[in-house]
Amino acid sequence: MSDWTVIVNPNAGNGKGKKEWHIISKALNDNDISFDVKFTSGKGEAAIIAAGAIEAGIRKIISVGGDGTLNEVLNGVFAAGQTKSDEVTLALIPVGTGNDWGRMFGIPLDHKKAAGIIREGRTMLHDVGWLTYSEENSVKKRYFINIAGLGFESVVVKRTNYQKDKGRSSKLIYFYNLLLSLLTYKNTLAELTVDGVKTSAEIFSVNVGNGRYCGGGMRQTPGALPNDGLLDVTVIKNISKLEIIRKLKILYDGTILSHPLIDGYKCKNLKVTSESVIYTEADGESLGHTPAEFGILPLAINIIYGTSIIQ
Repeated sequence: MSDWTVIVNPNAGNGKGKKEWHIISKALNDNDISFDVKFTSGKGEAAIIAAGAIEAGIRKIISVGGDGTLNEVLNGVFAAGQTKSDEVTLALIPVGTGNDWGRMFGIPLDHKKAAGIIREGRTMLHDVGWLTYSEENSVKKRYFINIAGLGFESVVVKRTNYQKDKGRSSKLIYFYNLLLSLLTYKNTLAELTVDGVKTSAEIFSVNVGNGRYCGGGMRQTPGALPNDGLLDVTVIKNISKLEIIRKLKILYDGTILSHPLIDGYKCKNLKVTSESVIYTEADGESLGHTPAEFGILPLAINIIYGTSIIQ
């Protein structure tokens, strides 16, 4: 049995997963990494493959794709239920559009360097977030490793994923859809319960992070730590479209919490309800809608990293 199962999304990064696999496989072989490879053929299959690998006794998985592929792999690990998740190690070779989780851990886009990081084998235990949401008159659960959210963010993600599915993908696609979605988006009244304390407000978006980056480099939860057992929550309240455009810079430079209409929390649990449905997403994957609940599993999985943000 090989040490690693490699799960490749051939469509990630507008087909880079398939086009560059020969480079990636050579890099893995050159670093003496023993692996079996599985290619996905559609949405959700990475989770099925990951679950099957865990059930077969594999405890090390390399995800070749973007943040969405890594999210599917993570959910496959938890779906298997055959072992403790903290006995599993995840590694990433990023070929997606945003690559936000890898950005936080210094995982390079150069495949040879990314394979070298896997060979070096620096590991840390990483928190795993979860959310429940409504879909088709039922409550569903999803795990996330980087950032989840609801509101405006989910609208942009949904539009972006639709275009990716049609083969239209680039590093600017998220930014383009952000501006386009501003034309029609309306803020929504919601009740937020943060570790049992209730508040209500007209909200633009809510981001819930283990990680610091989303949307191709935006820093909406700039102080998040992946191993502190806490969720970082950023709530953008009743802000105007003009103000969003004027202050677009703060979405990227880490100063987002300085704005008077933006609140930040650190918590273990967040519940969001609303009269009008607000859609959710996790690690760039479009999900259902409110009512939604977010929680944290501390130190729940091992990850391979290049550089650490932990001081």
